Amino acid sequence: MSKTLTEEQMTTINRYNEEQRFRYCLKEIAANREVWILTDEHGCVMLNTEEDDCVPVWPNREFAALWATGEWEHCQPEPISVNKWHSRWTQGLEDDELSVVVFPNENEEGVVLFPDEFDFELKKQAARS
Repeated sequence: MSKTLTEEQMTTINRYNEEQRFRYCLKEIAANREVWILTDEHGCVMLNTEEDDCVPVWPNREFAALWATGEWEHCQPEPISVNKWHSRWTQGLEDDELSVVVFPNENEEGVVLFPDEFDFELKKQAARS
């Protein structure tokens, strides 16, 4: 189970650049064995880049919950076990031609990867942990 983050920790982490947030996210997911998404009655929320439709993922409940505002205020953070991510989500996202945006900030900036690339990075991080 992940530990609760303080406001100060969250502020510091939110100042990270894309690459720092990406690395932090991989470490947290490997440690807690959970990938966090936001869902509503229709499924998981999506972000769109110029080239890709993306599923945003976060390292912790608190960061996912920060996005549940405005048009997404009805959404709930939902954990997905790493095992379930590897066994079902990676292939499902590939089949739907969706990408993953890792730990987007308030400007919707984050590292965008194909599902198999994200899967590879998660497995690589887990092997280090």
